Amino acid sequence: MAVVEKDHSGLADKIDINMTPMIDIVFQLLAFFIMSLKIVQPEGDFDVRMPLGAAAAAAPDEEQIPPIRIRLTAGATGLGGIAMNGTPVANFAELQERVIALVGLDTGPNSIADKTEVELDCDFDLPYEYVVNAISAVSGTVQDGQIIELVKKIKFAPPKGDS
Repeated sequence: MAVVEKDHSGLADKIDINMTPMIDIVFQLLAFFIMSLKIVQPEGDFDVRMPLGAAAAAAPDEEQIPPIRIRLTAGATGLGGIAMNGTPVANFAELQERVIALVGLDTGPNSIADKTEVELDCDFDLPYEYVVNAISAVSGTVQDGQIIELVKKIKFAPPKGDS
């Protein structure tokens, strides 16, 4: 009997692999992840001071301070007028002087400025820059390079109904 040796020279050195199905799967996965991705908008970081809760009754020795009401009206070209507690005010610098006259420059934890509340009543069509100027005028001032906080509690009046 003769021994037959197999010759391996007939085999190919390289095996061809069909890549088409693998590429199809990769594109299907890519399409799936793109379609199912939900982009979340980043939220702003606002410094909001929420009230802790209403006290049952104010202590009798505490001084009750009525809120300061500031009315900003819109004019034809921007700001029509400023009024503080019904009294007309010429500009935002005078508004700040009147707030300082009411609350003083004492910034302690039990100061009048800490207890005072400002209510802004603005016209609907008033440009936003005037609202910011009013908030800046009542919230603080700079003296000798130091920031002095005036009123910390600022709120907006509810919108008025159509008349």
